Amino acid sequence: MDPSSSVPGSSLPRPLAPTLPSRPLTPVLRALRLCLHALLGGLIALAAVKAVADDAPHATAVVLAALTVAVVYAVGALSPAVDRSPRAAAGWLAALGLAWLILLALSPDGLWAAFPLYFLQLHLLPVRWGLTAVAATAAVAIAGFVLHGQTVTPGTFIGPLLGAAVAVATVLGYQALYRESERRRELIDELLATREDLAAAERTAGTLAERERLAREIHDTLAQGLSSIQLLLRAAERALPAGDPAAAHVRQARETAQDNLAEARRFVRALTPPGLEHGSLAATLERLCAATPGPAVRFGVSGTPVRLPTPYEVALLRVAQSALANTVRHAAATRAEITLSFMETSVALDVVDDGTGFDPRAPRPRPGGGFGLPAMRSRARSLGGTLSVESAPGQGTAVAITLPLPSGDPA
Repeated sequence: MDPSSSVPGSSLPRPLAPTLPSRPLTPVLRALRLCLHALLGGLIALAAVKAVADDAPHATAVVLAALTVAVVYAVGALSPAVDRSPRAAAGWLAALGLAWLILLALSPDGLWAAFPLYFLQLHLLPVRWGLTAVAATAAVAIAGFVLHGQTVTPGTFIGPLLGAAVAVATVLGYQALYRESERRRELIDELLATREDLAAAERTAGTLAERERLAREIHDTLAQGLSSIQLLLRAAERALPAGDPAAAHVRQARETAQDNLAEARRFVRALTPPGLEHGSLAATLERLCAATPGPAVRFGVSGTPVRLPTPYEVALLRVAQSALANTVRHAAATRAEITLSFMETSVALDVVDDGTGFDPRAPRPRPGGGFGLPAMRSRARSLGGTLSVESAPGQGTAVAITLPLPSGDPA
């Protein structure tokens, strides 16, 4: 029987039940099942052999009753329906119990077959009915032994009762261990799934970080250099006298630089983070606020929006994501607000919450690492900006990043 199967209405596994398994059993469970078969077969064979050896009056009937018990047991052991249907399992136990009662009525030695029946009843029935069936089987075994006129000793009562107690303790103890093993297995499965998710998240984060780095490098070096070359060639073209043969070459060089600058900007746009691909920074921040779980997050824009270079949009988006993540995980806030402000010479992003706050000057170890305040400051410094944090225990937190707007064409 499948060790993970259980009777409907009961969460108890049935690893010792003798029905066919739906998947291969472990060596230990296979050995236990074989022991159960051997135990029942040996005990009913003992009753039959003893009846024949003692030349009992009903020796033939005892042998037939023992064979009946063996046949009924084998039919249930080989029937998959007993494992799948609680009704079939209960019917099989009833038929097996009736055959055993006939054997017990004919021979007092049928008493000992009650012990393997305890295990079957406990494994195939829900706990309540299993314990009731074990108690009834023990009582019938004792009564049958006494009614046969055998010598009544303390062992007459202690033997069946002790056997029932051992069976109950063994089965319930094993089931407790099995449930603990299943909980550990589920925990291991969850840990493996979490590790896979973390690995995928790290790969995604690494890919996005590399895309941002490439976009920043292309914008800050190649695109700026081509823009400067274009301006210098334009100035040189204007400075050349009319009709100078070099003017055509200068114009061709300027147009080539202009085409390459447009190509570089297309590369920068292609490397833009996915969140910024389908709209402006303001729209992306508004979607971020709507999708943030936990506190109610409000988004606002002040000033006249202007087109920002990709590194600026990436920096502002990442700071907003990190600040909101800290609010959700650590601040226990009920409300938060993000404000994107466009000024004449700078752009600012403020993230304010009403959470528990903290002391910004106190050292805060970060054993797990992550995109914290040092990383936000590093982003701000890389673009010539500043990042400030205002907070106090119990007074919420305000994170503000300010970046100077680039001179000339912001696109």
